[in-house]
Amino acid sequence: MCITASELTKRFNGITALNGISFRIGCGEAAALLGPNGAGKTTTLRIFAGLLKPDSGSAYVCSFDVQRQPREAKACLGYLPEDAVPFLNLTVRENLEYVAVLRGLSDSVVDDAIRLLGLEDLADRTAGSLSRGNRQRLAIALAIMHRPRVLLLDEPLNYLDIPTQESVIRLFRELNASGSTLFVSTHIMSIAERLTSRVIMISKGVIVWQGTMDELKDNAASAGERIEEVVARLMK
Repeated sequence: MCITASELTKRFNGITALNGISFRIGCGEAAALLGPNGAGKTTTLRIFAGLLKPDSGSAYVCSFDVQRQPREAKACLGYLPEDAVPFLNLTVRENLEYVAVLRGLSDSVVDDAIRLLGLEDLADRTAGSLSRGNRQRLAIALAIMHRPRVLLLDEPLNYLDIPTQESVIRLFRELNASGSTLFVSTHIMSIAERLTSRVIMISKGVIVWQGTMDELKDNAASAGERIEEVVARLMK
């Protein structure tokens, strides 16, 4: 398994954000963490990224304990936060070059990332001068430039126009097809459908259902409901 959560619990000022959640995602899979705002999705991804410490339970990435083996876990990760903020005073290229140096990557990897996200015309602009959508493209480039074994994607299509969404969806699918494990946090069912084949539904810090997209569609068909209606019912 490339991603494992075991009884993860996290509280903030007495409020339980995660209440003993457990799940497993195999290497090469694409899975969605689907739930409404405030369900605990971002908290979950931040724990796997090593940015939050759970109050109890454990999180593993590529078989490494995120808390006990943070260096090894982070080495195999790419992480796209929900509201990523690159270094605003650096250019697009300088942001990518900085991360490339930290990860021991070659200059050709920087050029590839710029090309993949269509950033050629923006490469010498500072990140702070970019629109929110173009800044999101830079954030995606920073997350995928080292072709990570595991990609944590928190609302990855935020701020992107429709044509850019389509190209980014194709890119994520290609990365998954080449072996990267995708773990996508979203509150939008259509995004989960297009990017993943498994869904883990979370509501109020508790997992309410998990299974494949096909199983979810079968449940909807047998109940005579649209898939969105099934999701809404499970989230209550």
